[in-house]
This record gives sequence, C-alpha cells and structure tokens, in this order.
Amino acid sequence: MSDEELERGVTGGQRPDPLATPYRERERSVTMDRVAHGAAVETAEREPDTELFTINLGPHHPATHGVLRLLCTLEGELVREVKPIIGYVHTGIEKSMETQQYWKGITFVERMDYLAYFANAMTYCNAVETLLEEEVPKRAQYLRVIHLELNRIASHLFWLGTSALDIGAITMLWWALRERDHVLDLFEMSSGQRMHTRYFQVGGVMDDIPPGWEAKCREFLDLLPGRLDQYEALLDRNEIWLQRMKNVGVVSRERLLAYGVTGPLLRAAGDPWDLRKAAPYSSYDEFDFKIPVGTIGDCYDRYRVRMAEMRESVKIVAQALDGLPEGPFITTNRKVALPPRHELATSMEALIHHFKLVTEGFRVPAGEAYNAIESPRGELGCYILADGSAKPARVHIRDPSFVNLQALAEMSEGGLIADMIANIAMLDPILGGIDR
Repeated sequence: MSDEELERGVTGGQRPDPLATPYRERERSVTMDRVAHGAAVETAEREPDTELFTINLGPHHPATHGVLRLLCTLEGELVREVKPIIGYVHTGIEKSMETQQYWKGITFVERMDYLAYFANAMTYCNAVETLLEEEVPKRAQYLRVIHLELNRIASHLFWLGTSALDIGAITMLWWALRERDHVLDLFEMSSGQRMHTRYFQVGGVMDDIPPGWEAKCREFLDLLPGRLDQYEALLDRNEIWLQRMKNVGVVSRERLLAYGVTGPLLRAAGDPWDLRKAAPYSSYDEFDFKIPVGTIGDCYDRYRVRMAEMRESVKIVAQALDGLPEGPFITTNRKVALPPRHELATSMEALIHHFKLVTEGFRVPAGEAYNAIESPRGELGCYILADGSAKPARVHIRDPSFVNLQALAEMSEGGLIADMIANIAMLDPILGGIDR
C-alpha cells in the first residue's frame, strides 16, 4: 500500500498492519500511555459429560445496554457459547435516507449511534462534501473538532457511569451524568438542542458559537481533569472493581484485527490505530495529542484507555479554542448552504436560493464516496452512491458497534456469566447503530 492510499484511509480489502506502515513510523513520535498490568489468567476448561443449559439474556435486560438478545450456553456459571441476536430495534435508517434529499439525511443519521450524534453527522457530511468537491472553511473545521471531542467526552462519561452501575458502583453514574450535563449545556448554547443537534451541515456548521460559549467551555475544560481524578480515586483502588476488570475478557490484538474491531477495544490491546492520526480529517493533524494504548487487552485496559482519551480530548478542545481561526463558519456556495437570514429581506437571489434548497435540495454529481472518522466506539464510515439527483441512490454506514459486537463471544466464552456483564459494558455497544 502506498503512503497516499494510507492517508486516504483506503485499505483495499485486508487491513494494514499498523506496525509495518508509514503511519506507524509517524506514530512513534507520539508518547504512548501504557497501562501497568499483571499476567493474564487462563479460562476454565470444560469438564467431560457435564450438563449444559441455554438461557436468554435480553433483549429486555439493563445489562445489555439496549434491546440486545444474547443466547448463552452455560455450564453452571461458566459461559460456553454466546450468540448475539440483533434486529429488535431496526429502524431502516439507511433505506429511509435514500428517500430524502441530502440535506435532510443529517436528521436521520444522527439517530443511529444516539450518544455520538456529532460523529454520525460528520462522516455523512464529509462523504457528501467529497462528492461535491466542496471545501469546508477552516473555522468550520475547528468548530467541528471542538464539538466532536466534547461529544467524545460526553459519550465516554455515559459509558463510564453505566458500566460502573453494571458492576455495582451506582455513585459513579451520578457523578458521570453531572459532568455530562455540562457538555449538553454547551451543545444547547451552540445549536439550541442538547442531543441530535443537527449542528453540522454540508459545507460547515449551522451557526457560529454565541458570545459566552467559549468562556463556559473553558470552565468545563478546567473542571473535568479534577473530576476524572475523583473518578479514578473511587475506582482504581476499589477491590471489587479491580477483581471485576483485571484479566477479564482478554482478546489479543491479532484476533481483534481479524474481526475488524477498532476504537478503544483495539487500542486497549496495544494497537495505536486511530483515524485522527492515521488518516487526519477536519484539521486533526494540526493538534498535538496522544493515542493511549493498553498492554493485554482486558476490561481494565479498556477502562484505562477511555479514561485517558477523555484527558486527550480536553487538550484537543483547548488547542482548538486557542487557535480558532477567523472567517466563515460555512461555505459561501449558495447552491449548497442556505443564505444568511438577513439577506432574504434584501436579496432576491438569496431568496431564490433559499427556496430552491428547501424545496428541491442540491444535486450531487454521480459517483461514490466512502468517508471514515474515529467515533467514540471506533471507525465510523459512510458510503454514498450518487446518481446525479438530489437524493442518494444508496447509503451504507459502517457502524463500529455492529463490527465490535463480533468480539463479545471470544471475550466471554470460558469465563463466568458475571464477567460477561463486564464484557458487555466495556464493549460499549449502541443498539441504535447496530440495528440501523
């Protein structure tokens, strides 16, 4: 594979080995946060002639983090086989998007992974912009990065609270939701909505950040590191938490790569693959941040990696605010973006563009594009096939929750059924993305 192909994220089938690519050479300049760890334990072997029985875990079970059904074959309390069964919340989002104009598709795509709505909108808008050959203003790129990283923090906070709740630490849920509310307050200030904001638009963002937003964001950035210290003080020396996390759900880097697993799960096994570094988008190459990685790929590594990622996101947002460029927040191409509201009363041309965009949408040249970004759960990709009309001929989403779910069986089989609850929590699946 050429370096040019790698920068575009084109793999041509088999996934490249990050340890043998130019990306890995570049990544050596980034300091790795390694998690100190002991040796892994072996799983129990099945006794001959023992009775097995099958139970359903879910689809209506709080520990499955959604309407996920797990068909489990047990030998006592040991898990011998796990079969995930999905489809209970299927919304047909991809097919629905093929019946809507491009600009209306943002509303649909945000509701797949409902905790990473900015990431969903980002990959879709990037794919459309690639087909249109539309350049996004630098200020809009920075505003996108700011909201993407705040969304990553909010998603990880929700993961941390619900995962700790699954293990029995209910205090952690209230603390995490407390900090997550600060992020949602910022989203409400910039977009008017706390979730599913539709802030990202083709060509940029919906509006500039309002007065007072930056100061409130910096207050949160100053607050969060201390709160993360509190979380770690509560969990890192808690004997129950450590017993439930360490040496549980170990899967090797090679097996995860074979499954196509990405995101914190892969990085916890020691692989630094992160599309923000491997194939930078939206000016991510202009920011200085680390890629946290683990050592053996167990639940404890997955916990530590996500905690470190929140600290890195704080650094990225701070750098983006410090270097936020002046200029437009959306493209000036009136055939793609709605004209400013104040022009409608004085410009007939602006009024016509507004009317045409709202009623007919914009046409996208025939072609196809695939765009992938690093969501809180891994590689989130959007494929669009355009036929020259105002509606896509085909939309397909590569959702990381769907791909990563493959690893659950290998994480759980041979361990205790109680450990499978921890494995599901560390998997961080979002059923809206799995059953899109």
